[in-house]
Amino acid sequence: MKQYINLLEKVLKHGINKEDRTGIGTISIFGHKMRFNLKEGFPLLTTKKLNIRSIIYELLWFLKGDTNVRYLKEKKVNIWNKWADEKGNLGPIYGKQWRNWPSYLDNVYIDQISNIIQDIKSNPNSRRLIVSSWNVGMIKEMHLPPCHIIFQVYVINKKISLLVYQRSADIFLGLPYNIASYSLLLIILAKTLNLKEKELIHVIGDAHIYNNHLKQIKIQIKRIPRKLPKIVINPYIKNIFEFSLKDFKLKNYNPFPHIKGDVAV
Repeated sequence: MKQYINLLEKVLKHGINKEDRTGIGTISIFGHKMRFNLKEGFPLLTTKKLNIRSIIYELLWFLKGDTNVRYLKEKKVNIWNKWADEKGNLGPIYGKQWRNWPSYLDNVYIDQISNIIQDIKSNPNSRRLIVSSWNVGMIKEMHLPPCHIIFQVYVINKKISLLVYQRSADIFLGLPYNIASYSLLLIILAKTLNLKEKELIHVIGDAHIYNNHLKQIKIQIKRIPRKLPKIVINPYIKNIFEFSLKDFKLKNYNPFPHIKGDVAV
């Protein structure tokens, strides 16, 4: 994960002080790209320990089309609690858009995930293998508008890559989870479609470090990244919507200790 450390160093060296909606303030750069070769291992940060359970459960929650934190809280995952209302609702965020995007026809909804899987099977050379979370007409209803707003799949020679565009990235807290989550989604797609996972390309618009994370960042950049772990998934499941936590095994994960930081809300 040297790519991640390089980004931290780049922002510290070239970033501009910028105000933000939380009032905390950031150091920010605009326009950054990272590439992760999945042959080198699963890109789960090693310079601080991450909770793989939370990453898996959040992705499964997205794939369920769920937008209420009840499921996550039952699994003891609390990363979305700060944005939920008293009933646990978050508005029409990722899961809604991925699985039930409202069309222009009354009472007709588009399951983007099912569609992209079918499209990969029927026309892997398509340049339209895209899933979007940025539904302009519903942004005001979302308690937190999507940060990672669109991803595109690319298939060549039985190998599958995924490019995700993230409009805004909290580099210390959110980005490591986003990298791991989309890498996991890529692996799931590959295994269920009898393809080989190749590369995650992660493009960021506003890449920023919050001012209340600077101390933690300076600790992290002193740590030398360790060998990446491997993640193994149940090979017998061929329906992307049937996975559960027990179907994933993380191997050889040897991170530095966790570094705590507060979420900017």
